[in-house]
Amino acid sequence: MQDSTPFSFTLVITGAPYSSQAPQSALSFAEAAIRAGHRVDRVFLYGDGVQLASALASPPSDEPHWPREWSTFLEEHGIPGVACIASALRRGLVDEGEQKRYELPASNLLAPFTIAGLGEWVEGRMASSRTVYFHGSD
Repeated sequence: MQDSTPFSFTLVITGAPYSSQAPQSALSFAEAAIRAGHRVDRVFLYGDGVQLASALASPPSDEPHWPREWSTFLEEHGIPGVACIASALRRGLVDEGEQKRYELPASNLLAPFTIAGLGEWVEGRMASSRTVYFHGSD
């Protein structure tokens, strides 16, 4: 007899939305996991993966809008989406707090994503039964 205990997942995405399959693969995985009765505790964006949280992404109309797809998915399922602060700042992704802190002209973080440190990743690893990584093609 198989154990049918549901898993809880933390997903880590390190690949950018339009230069890797990482965000697309992670979204497919998350949707399938939830359909199968599992839980996604959080999604952590690291490295180029933080580009998934940009409110300024504007792909051509005939391409999927991965930041919007992820935003909708996270909101519908009440899943926290966290962008690593160091990765985000290096790539010009800031929330209102960092905008003020660094006296920048605007913020560009897409809701419901938040910016936080690696402690969020560690917390996710500890709280979830599994951590799954979706890396870029590098």
